[in-house]
Amino acid sequence: MPAEDTREPAEPTARDAISAPDAEGRPRRVTRRFPLFTRDTARPEGGGRAAPSDAPAPARQWPLLVVLSAVALGLLLTALDLFRVGTLLIGAALLAGAVIRWMLPHVGMLAVRSRFTDIATYGILGLAIVLLAMMAQPRPWLEIPFLKDTLHLTVTK
Repeated sequence: MPAEDTREPAEPTARDAISAPDAEGRPRRVTRRFPLFTRDTARPEGGGRAAPSDAPAPARQWPLLVVLSAVALGLLLTALDLFRVGTLLIGAALLAGAVIRWMLPHVGMLAVRSRFTDIATYGILGLAIVLLAMMAQPRPWLEIPFLKDTLHLTVTK
């Protein structure tokens, strides 16, 4: 009976396209394609902790907790029949999230995509919610004159 092979299997080798060695003698990659075997995942751009690793979890994620707390308070105010104030707070929280993402290099889990995408998403959504809250009927705080002309075919007073 043949003996079983108890050796560990050899580690797979990645066959990337390489070119002539650089000045230190290491081969350089000539392609931007990903290697055949991935050993790790890349962290998001802003995925670092917002506080030292020995700090408790809420302190490490304070940017996300600030934005989520303001949104939760806005939803509570909206549920308590303070519609305009609650939605303004929700929009302001998203705008604050955009500013925090822009200003700080490490924002923990507030970073979802690239910095530009996060800022654009938080900013556009926050601005839209603020503007819609200010234009809400009755007695809007903000009236945009050309909207009435644009919507003249809809039901009016």
